[in-house]
Amino acid sequence: MKAFVYEYGKLKLKEMSTPVAKVDEVVVKLKVSGLNRRDLYIPNRLGPDKEALILGSDGAGVIEHVGAEVKDINVGDEVIINPALRWEKNSDAPPAGFDILGMPDHGTFAERIVLAANQVEKKPAHLTWEQSGVLGLAALTAYRATFTKGQLQKGQTLFVPGVGSGVATFIVCYAKHIGARVIVTSRSEEKREHALKVLGVDKAIDTNGDWQEELKGETIDLVIDSVGEATFNRSLEVLKQGGKIVVFGATTDDTVQLNLREFFYGQYQLIGSTMGSREEFKAMLEFIATHGIYPEIAKSFPLEQAEAAFQMLDKSEQFGKIALLIEK
Repeated sequence: MKAFVYEYGKLKLKEMSTPVAKVDEVVVKLKVSGLNRRDLYIPNRLGPDKEALILGSDGAGVIEHVGAEVKDINVGDEVIINPALRWEKNSDAPPAGFDILGMPDHGTFAERIVLAANQVEKKPAHLTWEQSGVLGLAALTAYRATFTKGQLQKGQTLFVPGVGSGVATFIVCYAKHIGARVIVTSRSEEKREHALKVLGVDKAIDTNGDWQEELKGETIDLVIDSVGEATFNRSLEVLKQGGKIVVFGATTDDTVQLNLREFFYGQYQLIGSTMGSREEFKAMLEFIATHGIYPEIAKSFPLEQAEAAFQMLDKSEQFGKIALLIEK
């Protein structure tokens, strides 16, 4: 089968062995996969001396083979892949053994994938294959950060620095559908306009601007941040005393300087979040079905053009998700 892999320091399309299901596994014939920033970072983490690893965490497709002990899943079922491995029930933090699909396990940038049967769920009926294929990681991460950790409520104000990523667009959609007020930032005027007109945010400001001046009169209840060092302290400056800041990533620097005295006097709550459990994945699917939420797709590429898709993601040119079309 064809697969997009990282092998001995290079990204490339390669023929790989077709996977075979064990008794408790299923083989999914993939139709669409989705890119995440995680896919950009894995080559650096692996180094130049590793054998071929199929990248990719997101995907959707059709069940092609079912192991002998698998129940309630049949050949021909249309499914979406849950990329959070070995995390069944919601918990304060991931359990021992938790991994994200795509490293160290083979991922979704391939014609087929073999998975434990409990890692697939029924494809949302209201979504196309492209929309389903890019959903998993970003939508789950956003759901846990917004609701499980952030506890966002109707009428509260949410602040999201750096709108445009897949996770950020889901966070905004979730917040608007429960009746929260949403403020976002971007360095791109085009992305700010898109957020206002398409996502329906209440205010979009320049990331490079004066946030305290721009947000005079606003009461920020919750910040959800994935930028890291470049925005962390600026976010604290506009967060209300006693407010929450949920962090699920760090696309700039991992390390921040924090004035502890200001932090504890302000009674702020700092909360970490990553991915989510199968329980939350199911709740997320139910939420997007109930509210008719659709992923924002910036562009779709055939699998053969995966390198071009990586380049687009690396430049942060997209608004929303980038898809890889596996089955033509």
